Amino acid sequence: MIQQKLRRSMLFVPGSNVSMVCNAFIYQPDTVMFDLEDSVALSEKDSARLLVYHALQHFTYKDIETAVRVNPLNTPFGILDLEAAIRAGADIIRLPKTDSVDDVLEMEQEIADIENRIGRQKKTMMLAAIESALGVVNAVDIARSSKRLMGIALGAEDFVRDLRTQRTKAGSELMAARNQILLAARAAKISAFDSVFSDVKDKEGFVYEVNYIKGLGFDGKSLINPNQIPWLHKAFEPSIEDITWAQEVLEAAKDSKIRGLGVVSIDGKMVDAPIIARARWIVDLAKASGVLGEEV
Repeated sequence: MIQQKLRRSMLFVPGSNVSMVCNAFIYQPDTVMFDLEDSVALSEKDSARLLVYHALQHFTYKDIETAVRVNPLNTPFGILDLEAAIRAGADIIRLPKTDSVDDVLEMEQEIADIENRIGRQKKTMMLAAIESALGVVNAVDIARSSKRLMGIALGAEDFVRDLRTQRTKAGSELMAARNQILLAARAAKISAFDSVFSDVKDKEGFVYEVNYIKGLGFDGKSLINPNQIPWLHKAFEPSIEDITWAQEVLEAAKDSKIRGLGVVSIDGKMVDAPIIARARWIVDLAKASGVLGEEV
């Protein structure tokens, strides 16, 4: 299982946008997602790849998680994108349009071959973007297909086109896909990420959707505008009541360990491992949100 980390926000950065590629780190998303696929015109594919390659190696991106959405492997750009991203040290490769386990295994093999060839010691992770009805149907198998897979993500725009419908504020057209992707991710013990909210001026609609997908259980959301980052992080900020509960659970677990007890209890009620894990997650989230200091 890939070790979980905080990934509330994944900021998409068009690989051909010089200003965004060079400065995206200043907005402090949890993950910067450099895009070499849909947001880059055919005439700019090579220059965008070179720009992202150099940006990834700059010291300003050493302390932030980086991902690259590469072009599909069956295009003239896929392997070139993949090799550049891995050589430059990207943490995650986002697989576009993942329809089946074969898509994951093919990418996994290509990544391993490149890592072996260049002698990279750190294992590159993968994030599978599910953007079709076929991908949603196969989500459970996709989520379990590789130890490199740290998460699966919904690509809503292509998905609704595949369904021959369109996106709405209510989001009913995405209900089945969101539920399937979330269940698949949880069964495989990896992360689940929601799609972008494309109306960057609609703060109310964005915050509503964030609260909705947070309530479902998603770990985070892809973004296309850095202005959405503080709104997203604020929505994921745990309440004072949740933080107080989490601290009590962790304190009880610590006390039980010191005393050599095999069980943890609070007010006479047993506390099991999943509850302790959730308490740790809430505290980590509170620290990342600035509600708690790192020393807590």
